[in-house]
Amino acid sequence: MAQDSFEIIPFSPELQPHFESINKFWVAQYFSLEPFDLAQLEHPEETIIAKGGAIIFARLGDTIAGTVALIPSEIGVWEMIKMGVDPSFQGKGAGELLGKHILEIARQKGAKTVRLYTHTKLETAIRLYTKLGFLPCELECGAYGRCDLKMELSLT
Repeated sequence: MAQDSFEIIPFSPELQPHFESINKFWVAQYFSLEPFDLAQLEHPEETIIAKGGAIIFARLGDTIAGTVALIPSEIGVWEMIKMGVDPSFQGKGAGELLGKHILEIARQKGAKTVRLYTHTKLETAIRLYTKLGFLPCELECGAYGRCDLKMELSLT
């Protein structure tokens, strides 16, 4: 299955259950859901879209394969959040395609830097982020309870 098999589509309210279920699955598999997770996943229009953010999906036929979101953090800095790919589509290029598209959206929104927070046990995700150009950087204390790695990508 090639990346070009997937279609990238923007958020719409009927896709919210996919955003929620794909992300709840992987977060619960490795960690526990925190209150901010539940707010973002259950109410993405208020917590992400209304703040100027974006959510996109990779679709194959009628099936949603994965998703990722982008939220403003500070002037010129955006955060890539809630990237998840349905287990049946992992390793087939959906994550990389989502990453490339969300970074293009960040550029269109004027981002100078995109950052993300992750955990070192998510080795496959870290390989993807590195492939997209993200580099490890200093992690401020207490950003997110489950994160022990911060990565950034300069778009300038």
